[in-house]
Amino acid sequence: MLSRRKPPSEQELGAWRAFLRAHAGLTRRLEEDLLREQRLPLAMYDVLVQLVDAGGRLRMTELAGAVLISRSGLTRLVDRMVLAGYVRREPSPGDARGVFAVLTDPGFERLKAASPTHLGGIRAYVVDRLEPEELLALGRACEKLATAEQA
Repeated sequence: MLSRRKPPSEQELGAWRAFLRAHAGLTRRLEEDLLREQRLPLAMYDVLVQLVDAGGRLRMTELAGAVLISRSGLTRLVDRMVLAGYVRREPSPGDARGVFAVLTDPGFERLKAASPTHLGGIRAYVVDRLEPEELLALGRACEKLATAEQA
């Protein structure tokens, strides 16, 4: 039972708060950059990346688990992406309720055009500000937290 666990110390809470501030600030800056330079929301960029990483198509339920927005938010976002021509929906064969989000060629081109902005932000806001060992430690810590979340 979580309520019976020892509460975090001030130092531990400080680390937690620093993580939250860093995440919020980095996400905000990356979003601002993509909107200013590419007129593309970060959430839309994230969907395009997830689709490319999955080979171009994902069930909507799988996509919802991979992106950083709610299921209802994802449905509305994919609606806008369909209108923009970046993705299309395809029914799942053998599953009347299943739907795939499928990356289109214009969607892939949009991702290629926006990637230098996003990757440049990652370089400027994260990679260039940390020593190599700090970056490795951050990656290990975040992977550990992400793995625990999935368990």
